[in-house]
Amino acid sequence: TKVDYLVIGGGSGGIASARRATEFGINALLIEHGPLGGTCVNVGCVPKKVMFNAAMHAEMLHDHKDYGFNVPAGTTFDWSVIKKKRDAYIKRLNGIYAANLNKANVTTVLGHATFTGEKNPTPIVEVGGEKYTAPHILIATGGYPVIPSDDDIPGASNGITSDGFFELEDLPKKTVVVGAGYIAVELAGILNALGSETRLVIRRHQALRAFDSMISENVTNEIEASGITLDKFSQVSGDLLFFHNLCIILGDQHIVDNVDCLIWAIGRKPNTNINIDKQGINLDNRGNVVVDKFQNTNVEGVYAVGDCYVVQSSNLDQAIKNLLSAFLTNYILNYLFKYVAVAIAAGRKLAHRLFDGKTDWHLDYNNIPTVVFSHPPIGTIGYTEAEARTLHGDDKIKTYSASFSPMYHAMTKRKTKVVMKLVCLLPEEKVIGLHMQGLGCDEMLQGFGVAIKMGATKAQFDDCVAIHPTSSEELVTL
Repeated sequence: TKVDYLVIGGGSGGIASARRATEFGINALLIEHGPLGGTCVNVGCVPKKVMFNAAMHAEMLHDHKDYGFNVPAGTTFDWSVIKKKRDAYIKRLNGIYAANLNKANVTTVLGHATFTGEKNPTPIVEVGGEKYTAPHILIATGGYPVIPSDDDIPGASNGITSDGFFELEDLPKKTVVVGAGYIAVELAGILNALGSETRLVIRRHQALRAFDSMISENVTNEIEASGITLDKFSQVSGDLLFFHNLCIILGDQHIVDNVDCLIWAIGRKPNTNINIDKQGINLDNRGNVVVDKFQNTNVEGVYAVGDCYVVQSSNLDQAIKNLLSAFLTNYILNYLFKYVAVAIAAGRKLAHRLFDGKTDWHLDYNNIPTVVFSHPPIGTIGYTEAEARTLHGDDKIKTYSASFSPMYHAMTKRKTKVVMKLVCLLPEEKVIGLHMQGLGCDEMLQGFGVAIKMGATKAQFDDCVAIHPTSSEELVTL
């Protein structure tokens, strides 16, 4: 079967690109082996945000008395209620995606796609014995969370990943989360707020080390202040299963016993095991499909978006990459661009370039706003202070920062902080980085992201009348 546009993967990026292509009269076919919507809808952003909202309710219960409400003693949380409603919501979204594809006249094929290595004259993809080809093929296969092998860490397979978190039927009484990235921080925060005795195991002294140092320091402090046990400079060296409970071994001797749930949140890998090598498509050492800024692979007519690709230069000049630490470069290349909104935007831009005559269109990978649903949430866009000083020199960078308790906590015994920072490039003080953590920072970032994308300066921030009383007013009065 030959079509105009063949999309492998029914996640957000693949669906967005296929639907946009059909608006230009293109015959598009999409292949997906699982529920429509990919990681974000099924085991990522969407169900995670539902659980984050539940956790926020739990946190605010502690504040109700301070605001004059009498909360009945013994108020409990029923995990099964939110899980049932959450799962039903996800199922509705799966149906909406299917309906939207049908409405857009995108043909959907259920099954696992693999490249055959043949060309006739374009690459051929096989699904359940049927062969498909197109002059334009998009790889949008996503990624998956990893677990260490039992050879490397004995008993590692007794743990679960973020995928398994959404399969839990009950709230674990005692949980160990391994990892220092945003997934680990988010899951640990949710479980702790909902009542699970939670430990977070990190290899260094802080969580979210690739973020601005102010954020790394503050989020680590907030984690500890929330009641999570934070095991710094630590790694899981093994675990044993005793009568349905885990005994976790940290380092050489520290033992954490009676653990109900071990969650590995140590990274993700691309779903590129579809015989891509047979087609001669270049992969990097992590298995990511290598593309340029136009989403082109090295094979003509084959493209990639979403969690399965890495931009060859990441739109970073090689000299800039040489200046940045290997750690930060790895973060930028492999994590910063792997968000659902990036996949959707890149997929749509690609459709316009291929089928709408916008031959120079591509996604601008600079200044992508990012939120972490930690407790409290984080919002960040642009360069960290360290990156900016490395790239431009200390004498070209000026920062403005603030740290305060939000007005909400003026009435409460429970406290969290708000921290904010602007990173400015002299002499005009163009804002090239904005970083914040605190109540409301997740919703606050989008508008400031537009301003930074447009090249706003500190003077233009200052020229905006502050909205009082809000936390966001601090950003225009620093």
